[in-house]
Amino acid sequence: MLENLLSEIELYPMTPISYTEDDFIALDLSTSNKALKHVDLNSSSALHNFIQNTINRQNGKVAYGGYLEERAIYKRSKHFTPKTSEFPRNIHLGVDIWCEAHTPIYAPLNGIIHSFNNNNNYGDYGPTIILKHELKDVVFYTLYGHLSLPSLKHIKQGEKITQGQQIASLGTSEINGDYPPHLHFQIIKDIGEYTGDYPGVCSSQELDFFKMNCPDPVDFIRAKKIG
Repeated sequence: MLENLLSEIELYPMTPISYTEDDFIALDLSTSNKALKHVDLNSSSALHNFIQNTINRQNGKVAYGGYLEERAIYKRSKHFTPKTSEFPRNIHLGVDIWCEAHTPIYAPLNGIIHSFNNNNNYGDYGPTIILKHELKDVVFYTLYGHLSLPSLKHIKQGEKITQGQQIASLGTSEINGDYPPHLHFQIIKDIGEYTGDYPGVCSSQELDFFKMNCPDPVDFIRAKKIG
């Protein structure tokens, strides 16, 4: 139901409208990408160089991708590899948009601020905003992670957000969980009791549920300016 609704509506681009469709380069950060074997995934600067070189080789400006990718990068953090579980969390549930720190982020749809938080575990989202949306009586949520600290100032729960309104900017590696600057964007059907946070990475054991509850958000990445 939700997927059908999303395919029928007009979305406002979450990144600056000066980007064209040709500026977006698909990026593979999965364990199957052999080129990553030569990258120190414990270093945000090394990963940044890999991503930037990929963008430059294809004459792009922005890299995107990652939905349901199995990634090795999460091995560096105890947040994703607890000793109490034999199933590490290493499958990415959203789409990442890799671009410069401080890039403005815009609301793709009307909504309200459901919640926000600075999730400052190593490897976590850092500053995070979750919006609540309703389309034809269908309620769902969108999550924006790895934001700047100023993005959480002067906002409040329940605040109305208009499509195309700037809601945040991207953070630096120092505050975004120690990643190259990027936006983690995720759709959530049922958010349960979560506030300011929701799993963006799951284990193989949990995948069936999270794949159903967090559909592919790639259409939001390809949105074009409305009007």
